[in-house]
Amino acid sequence: MIDEQIEAFLAGGPHAVVGASRDRHKYGNKVLRSYQQAGMPVFAVNPRFDEGDEVEGAEARGRLEDLPEAVHGISIITPPAVTERIVEEAVTLGIAHIWMQPGAESPIAIERAEAAGISVIAGGACVLVRLGFPRG
Repeated sequence: MIDEQIEAFLAGGPHAVVGASRDRHKYGNKVLRSYQQAGMPVFAVNPRFDEGDEVEGAEARGRLEDLPEAVHGISIITPPAVTERIVEEAVTLGIAHIWMQPGAESPIAIERAEAAGISVIAGGACVLVRLGFPRG
């Protein structure tokens, strides 16, 4: 089942990386670059970003609701308590797919998203591995 969820997640676009970072050593930056290296359209989301900001050449915004277009799915790289707030935003916006990267998972967020009919990938699967992002 997880493979089908991953395929459905990656099949659409664009995506957003919530918890994106300008620091190339942080996972929020690596996940963003993994989408770019795979040729997938992606936005960067972090409350520290303002309209007009860019991260690794991707448009950046402070909140999901500020994105210039609807996204197919989001990758979340945030602490679990923040993930819970992000899921509430995703539910409100009708986002269909969420991929909680290792360390971002929250049982409350997973339950809430699934109750809203969102496809959730959580529990160990990492987009960096799936997209073949080089280590380092």
